[in-house]
Amino acid sequence: MTGWTWRYEGYDAADERLRESLCTLGNGYFATRGALSECVADGVHYPGTYVAGCYNRLTSEVAGRRVENEDMVNLPNWLPVRFRLAGRQWLTPDTATVLDHDQVLHLSSGLLERRTRYGLGDGRALSVRQLRLVHMADPHLAALRTELTAVGFAAELEVEAAIDGAITNAGVPRYHDLDGCHLVHVHTGTAATDTVWLRCRTRTSDIRIGLAARLTADEPVTTQHTPTRAVQRVRLHVTSGQTVTVDKTIALHTSRDPAISDPLDAALDRVEAASGFDELLASHRTAWNQLWRRAALEVPGEAGHVLRLHLFHVLQTLSPHTADLDVGVPARGLHGEAYRGHVFWDELFILPYLNLHFPEVSRALLHYRHRRLDRARATARALGRRGAVYPWQSGSDGREETQELHLNPHSGRWLPDHSRLQRHVGSAVAYNVWQYCEASGDAEFLHTKGAEMLLEIARFWADSATYDASLGRHRIRGVVGPDEYHDAYPGAPEPGLDDNAYSNVTAAWVLTRTLEVLRALPEPRRRELAERTGLDGGELEHWEDVSRTLHVPFHDDVISQFDGYGDLAELDWDAYRKRYGDIRRLDRILEAEGDSVNHYQASKQADVLMLGYLFPPSELQGLFHRLGHRLDEDIWRRTVDYYLARTSHGSTLSSLVHGWVLARARRSEAWKFCQEALQSDIADVQGGTTGEGIHLGAMAGTLDFVQRGLPGLETRQRALWLDPVPLPELSSYEFAVRYQGHWGVRLRFECGRLEITVPPSNRSPIDIRLPDRSVCVQPGETCQLLLPH
Repeated sequence: MTGWTWRYEGYDAADERLRESLCTLGNGYFATRGALSECVADGVHYPGTYVAGCYNRLTSEVAGRRVENEDMVNLPNWLPVRFRLAGRQWLTPDTATVLDHDQVLHLSSGLLERRTRYGLGDGRALSVRQLRLVHMADPHLAALRTELTAVGFAAELEVEAAIDGAITNAGVPRYHDLDGCHLVHVHTGTAATDTVWLRCRTRTSDIRIGLAARLTADEPVTTQHTPTRAVQRVRLHVTSGQTVTVDKTIALHTSRDPAISDPLDAALDRVEAASGFDELLASHRTAWNQLWRRAALEVPGEAGHVLRLHLFHVLQTLSPHTADLDVGVPARGLHGEAYRGHVFWDELFILPYLNLHFPEVSRALLHYRHRRLDRARATARALGRRGAVYPWQSGSDGREETQELHLNPHSGRWLPDHSRLQRHVGSAVAYNVWQYCEASGDAEFLHTKGAEMLLEIARFWADSATYDASLGRHRIRGVVGPDEYHDAYPGAPEPGLDDNAYSNVTAAWVLTRTLEVLRALPEPRRRELAERTGLDGGELEHWEDVSRTLHVPFHDDVISQFDGYGDLAELDWDAYRKRYGDIRRLDRILEAEGDSVNHYQASKQADVLMLGYLFPPSELQGLFHRLGHRLDEDIWRRTVDYYLARTSHGSTLSSLVHGWVLARARRSEAWKFCQEALQSDIADVQGGTTGEGIHLGAMAGTLDFVQRGLPGLETRQRALWLDPVPLPELSSYEFAVRYQGHWGVRLRFECGRLEITVPPSNRSPIDIRLPDRSVCVQPGETCQLLLPH
C-alpha cells in the first residue's frame, strides 16, 4: 500500500474472496465486488452487485423446520467481459497461464485497475488492462474499459460482454441450506446496435430491476442472447504490439427509485445519454475529490494508509446519494452477503463519524428508523409492553429479521438464536438521535421525529422495569447484552439475563435525555406530541423514578456484566488458547465440546466497557451518581482490567472499543488494540469473514477513534469540547469537520499543540472548550493552543 493506492501483486486463488471485498466499488446507491470480469461465481470467485435496501424474503427447509429469511439480493451481474483467440478457449486465471497479475485500487479516484498477462505459448502473450468505476456523480452508472495488447503474435480476438441474470445468493457457505434464488422473470433484449438490456424482479418483494449495457469498440457489435443473459460480441484483429479497446457502460435502476416510471426504460434512457468512458471518469474523479475534501483525514504512516482505505469503503456504502434513499446501515456494507445485508446496531459506531462530515446522510439513516417506528411499537405490544422495540436485525420493513437458528460450523449443528433479546439496540437509536442533533444543531428533527423516537424508546424501558422491594430498585429482566455469548443462565429453561449493566445504564440515559428534550420542547409541539402519544404527567414522574433507581449489579468491587456474572465459573484461558490457538469464537468451540459459554465468565466483546466507549468519564460518573452508585477512577480501572482478562474478542468491534477505552484511561496497551482494529479486515483476522463483506462498524469506528476518541471531541451545549489523549504511537494527526453550518473546520494536533482553522463564512464563531480554558474562534481565523500535559 501507498498513500492513495491499495495493490495486490500476483494471482492467488485462495485470496480472491478477500481481494474482491476490499476492491469493491460503490457509490452509496449500489456497489459491485472486485471480481475479475472474465470469471463466474465458483469456489474461488464471487462477483456480486447489491443495491442499498433491495431485499427479498424466502422460506427454506432447515433442520426439519421452515425458516424465513430476508436477504439483500445479489442482482444481475453486469461485469462479464471475457476474451480469447478466436476459436480457442476463453482465458481465465484458473484455466490459462498467468505470467503477471497486478490489481490496484486507486482510492483518490475510486478506480479499480487490473493488469494481467496471459501466456499463450511459443513466446506469445495477451496483456489485459482494465479500468473499472462505479460512478460517484451519477449513482446509476458504472463503466468498464478493457484494453487488450497482443505480444508476439497477430490474430483475431473475440470479446464477449454480457449481463447475467442467472444469479443466486451463494456468497456465504454457511447459508448453503437456505434458498438463495431471489430473481425471477428474467428477460433480455436489444435496444440498439450497441445496447442490450435485461430486466427481472425479486420473487416476493416484487422489486423490478432494469439494466442496460452499451458496448463500444472499433468493430461492429453483434448480439446473441439466451433467456437469462444479454450477450454482445465483437471480433477485433490485432497485430503484435497493438492495443485494442472495448468500453462497457451500464445503467441500473430498480422500481424503488424515485422520479422514474419503469426501471428498464430509465436504465435505457440513462445509458443512451451517458458520456464516453473518458468523460465519465473525469466527472467521477471530480465527485471523489469533493468527498475527500469533506472527509479530510491526515494520519502519518501505515495507520494513515489503512484509515484512508476504511474511509473509502465507508464513503462507498454511505455517500451523499444515501441521503435520498430509505435505507439503514448494512453491517457488512454493500460488499457481500454476510448477515444477509441486515441492519444491526453498527450505526452506533458509524453515525458519530458521519455527523461531522455528512449530516444529511445521518439524518436519512435516522429517517429509516423513524419510518419503522410503528413496526417497533407493534413489536413492543406483542411483548406486552408500551413504547417501541427496535429489532436486533432489521431489513426492509423493520420487523425482527434475526434468524431463529444459526449454524455452528465447528459442530455442524443448527442452534437456537436468542440474539433478538438484545433490546439495547433501542438505546443505540436514541444515542444516535441525540448525537446527530448535538453535532448538527438540527432542532427541527429533534423536536419532531427525534423526540417521538426518544419518547417511545424511553417508554419501553420504563415499562420493562419492574420494582424489586428487596433491593429498593427497578430491574430489567430477560435481555441479552452486547457480549452476545451469554443468552441464558446455566440450566435455565428460558433465555435471557437480568440487569445487564450496559442495558440498564443506557436505559437510564435514554430516560434522562428524553425528559430533558420533552421539557425543552416548544409548548405547542410538546402538546402535539403528548396528544399523539397519549403521554401524561404521571408517566413522566415514573420515568424520572426509573431513571434514578435502575439496578446496576457489582461484584468484587467491579461492575457486573449482568446479575450473577461473578458467580459463573472461571475459564482456563491458557488451556483453550494452547488447544485451539484462535479462540475468538469461543462459543462455537465450547458448544462443539458439548459445553456452553453460559457457564463461564467469558465475553465475546466489550459489554460493560461499551459504557466507556459511549460516554466520557465525567458523563459516565454522572450517570452512576444519578443511579445512586459511586464510579471513581479506581472502580473503573478495576472493571476495565477485569473484563480485559475475560474477553475473547470474537467481534471486530471488540478491539476498537477496548482501544478507545484504554486510550481514555491513558494506558500503554491501547495501541495494541487499535492496531488490531485497523487490521481486522485487511488481515481478515476473523478467519475468512471479510471475503463475505467488510465490517463497516469497525472501519468507521477506527476513523471516529481519530476524530473523537483521541481528541476527546464532544459536541454539546453548542460548543466543541476537547480533552486530547496523548498516544505516543499517534502523536500527530489532523482532520476537517462540518459543525453546525461551518464547512471544513480543520483541527490539527501535533507535539502538544492544537491548531484550529475556521473557514471564512457569515456563521457565528465557534466556542472551543478545553479542560483548562475556553476560546472563541471567528470564521476566517486560525487559533493555536498549547495542550496541557
